[in-house]
Amino acid sequence: MKPIPNEEERLLEQHLFREEPDADFTLEVMQKLEDVSMVSGEDELQPTKASQKKWFRRTGMAAAVILLLGGAWFAWEQNVMPTKPGVSAVNPPLPNIPVPESLRYFNLTDDYKRLQPLGLYVNPQIEIENEGYTLKIHHVLVDRSQIVMTVEQLAPDGTNAYLISPYDYKVHITDEQGRQAATFVKETNLYRAGFQRWVFQLNDDIPDQVVVRGELESLIAEKAYHEPDDLSKNTLVDWSFQFNLDMTKAKALSIQTPLKNTYTTPEGLQIGLTQMIRTPNGIRMDLDVSLSDELQAKVEAGWDEELEILYHLEIPDTKEYRIFNGSRSGARQAKFRMKDLSQLSGTEGHIQLSEVWDPAFVTLDAKHIRFVLDGYTLPVKEEKQVEFDLNQLYRKPVKIKQEGAEYTIHGYSFDPVEEAYDLEKDNKDTEENELVLKASSIQTGKHTREYWLIVDDVGNEHIIEGLATEMRVNEKGQSITDDWKFMVRDYDRSKGSKFTLKRTIYKQDFDDVDWTVDLPSYRSLPWQQ
Repeated sequence: MKPIPNEEERLLEQHLFREEPDADFTLEVMQKLEDVSMVSGEDELQPTKASQKKWFRRTGMAAAVILLLGGAWFAWEQNVMPTKPGVSAVNPPLPNIPVPESLRYFNLTDDYKRLQPLGLYVNPQIEIENEGYTLKIHHVLVDRSQIVMTVEQLAPDGTNAYLISPYDYKVHITDEQGRQAATFVKETNLYRAGFQRWVFQLNDDIPDQVVVRGELESLIAEKAYHEPDDLSKNTLVDWSFQFNLDMTKAKALSIQTPLKNTYTTPEGLQIGLTQMIRTPNGIRMDLDVSLSDELQAKVEAGWDEELEILYHLEIPDTKEYRIFNGSRSGARQAKFRMKDLSQLSGTEGHIQLSEVWDPAFVTLDAKHIRFVLDGYTLPVKEEKQVEFDLNQLYRKPVKIKQEGAEYTIHGYSFDPVEEAYDLEKDNKDTEENELVLKASSIQTGKHTREYWLIVDDVGNEHIIEGLATEMRVNEKGQSITDDWKFMVRDYDRSKGSKFTLKRTIYKQDFDDVDWTVDLPSYRSLPWQQ
């Protein structure tokens, strides 16, 4: 990288590498504001007329309607343990040593200062130039939990080139016999100022020597201004590399403790703490998550993408209280996170989760740490249905109750189709009438999605459009809507007056949990001796 003027460098340093505020500064500010009333046009919670009608639509053979009710306004964070006062992590001061540029770009300054004096930093001196393209592996940080590299790829003109991504799975960390010793950690913080950060999480059992190998012999460097299928204009680049890392010191400067703590939530989510690894650069917690047979039937493939375990840590010796994951006030994310899906197939199998707590937030040498499960997020499908007869509806209203929501269908009418706006058709006059079910609702639920389906007496499924013009919140904090209209599309009166109304919800947030684990302590930390 070319030198830049001193003044520009100073300003850049101030902007990119300035010292962070106290780790709990934001948390404390948010707590100060908890009692301040703030009202916006979108978050008004007082009884009010909607400025415009609410329309909801969903099409398809199994037609449904998404109802976004006032219950969705009640934040998940209001239903979990309140935020406790924050206290800064207590750690010894770090050495005042210069930090390489690429590490600073990825907020690895403190990591370097912790690991380099212990001999857990390596400069592999990898610089490969082929066909004018250059690959540089600048720095490698090593501990018992993960290996972190900063990488730079350059084109012949000195600009950044992106010929290889770790997502291509062409970079491997193995033992000397070629057996996998680490797994690439997918993350969003991959590119910064032309550099890349590659993070690999080490397996439970690792050898004393690992091999870092890049199988990069046929990378395609596409040249500009030619047809994509004209491969003759491309350049094949060979960036193959290999270097060894001695892991004996990283293994010696760590404490690896197996855990066998398990818990099953009332819904059937099975969680286990499997191991805890203490390193000079943070504490790693490994979890195993699976679904009971009953819960498997309520979720769909891909549930792992929305799964999140919500918890907090309590450290009585330093009065630390750390909230992790979710959108709750004061919640943080782990410094490094990995979700291993190799043992998952559809809804069967299990997920392995790993989270490394940053020493800036969790005191590195804390002896007594309590893990407290607060809840989890998971899209769980639940269905309720009710049968009714139009001819008896006014005399016998029907109710459908589910997860904090109660709907009462109390009447009906046949209205001109033109009163219902169809998003896929022109809104034009017609003499046709459609069935409109009249309803009211009370809702306090926390689910995020709900779908409705109505089936007539001969088994035909019908599109529903829901419309409401007024919603209010009562003194109990419940959302009240009195004027729901459910328009039933394509209903033929000759098909009878009996119906089955189905409501399916995807409940997302769960806090009905009760699990606390006192994590193992230690006699001494090897890197402090």
